Amino acid sequence: MFLRRITATFPSPIRCFSSNGGHDLTAAIAELNKEMESVFGQPPPINLAGSVNNLSTTEEPQLVSPGTDENEQRLTHISSTGEAQMVDVSSKGISKRVAIAGCKVLLGSKKVFDLVSANQVAKGDVLGVAKIAGISGAKQTSNLIPLCHNISLTHVGVDLTMNEKDFSVEIEGEAASTGKTGVEMEALTAVTIAGLTVYDMCKAASKDIEITDVRLLHKSGGKSGSWSRKQ
Repeated sequence: MFLRRITATFPSPIRCFSSNGGHDLTAAIAELNKEMESVFGQPPPINLAGSVNNLSTTEEPQLVSPGTDENEQRLTHISSTGEAQMVDVSSKGISKRVAIAGCKVLLGSKKVFDLVSANQVAKGDVLGVAKIAGISGAKQTSNLIPLCHNISLTHVGVDLTMNEKDFSVEIEGEAASTGKTGVEMEALTAVTIAGLTVYDMCKAASKDIEITDVRLLHKSGGKSGSWSRKQ
């Protein structure tokens, strides 16, 4: 009976390293570790509390300010995928909601101001037509602004006042409703449409007309309660 000789190949002996051999200490240690792994295999993972492997060097902690409502910091008309959406107000409570907005129409000259004041503009009663236009505009808000809800308005009022100091027409609009969503856009639309009507009726007399300071002045009702612009 013959015995077959079995041979095995082992990795080369571990070499000693020296910082004088052209390699720095870091390279030498890396080379030693590599040879140790070829003999003994991969080392087990380190799972000790406080290990540097458990620390993230690429992520920073997310800080949240106390009392910050995440929903108040995002745009409600944008979905989670970044698409435009109409807000679902089904779960909101019904309350009386009021909004007041304002704007100013700078007529550009005393001549035009006097024509409007004396109701001598060729197209007719500027203030009267602008008032009706503002009320009608408020009722058309959901048709003009795509994501606005079609709500039932209980009141719309538009007031126009002549201001001789800067030859302007100051416009204030109020919208009210009892429902689940606010009427800020209706009030803003009312004064904007009224301002555009003043522009249209006076543009033949002046090309220097400006519509400025379109802004919300006050709102009340709803979850957020009352708010007024600081004068």
